[in-house]
Amino acid sequence: MAKIIETDNGAAVNLISQGTEITGDIKSSGDIRVDGVLNGNMVTKGKVVIGPTGKIKGEVECKNSEVSGMIDGKITVSQLLNLKATSKINGTIITNKLSIEPGAVFTGNCAMKDGENGATAAKPGEEGK
Repeated sequence: MAKIIETDNGAAVNLISQGTEITGDIKSSGDIRVDGVLNGNMVTKGKVVIGPTGKIKGEVECKNSEVSGMIDGKITVSQLLNLKATSKINGTIITNKLSIEPGAVFTGNCAMKDGENGATAAKPGEEGK
């Protein structure tokens, strides 16, 4: 069962703790922290934090994300994706801004996009076309 932690601003943070394994899709409007295992897709309007013991096999869609664990699948972040040194990504990254610490492992494709509309950034020389 997910644990809910109240934060200072009144928004709930959903926690999938270490030792917990969930099979299925998750939809939320708040922040989510994964220290356990999720086999399924996750969609949230908030921030997703994947701790060092966290593993997701599926698609993730969120506003911001900080990854220290593993993702096997596609991650779509409308603002900032931060890959910590212990992170391992196997799949596709779609994000507006990307930060990668030395030691992070990423195997797959990456597409940078503008804003939150999902459009990819224009190639050099194609601006205004």
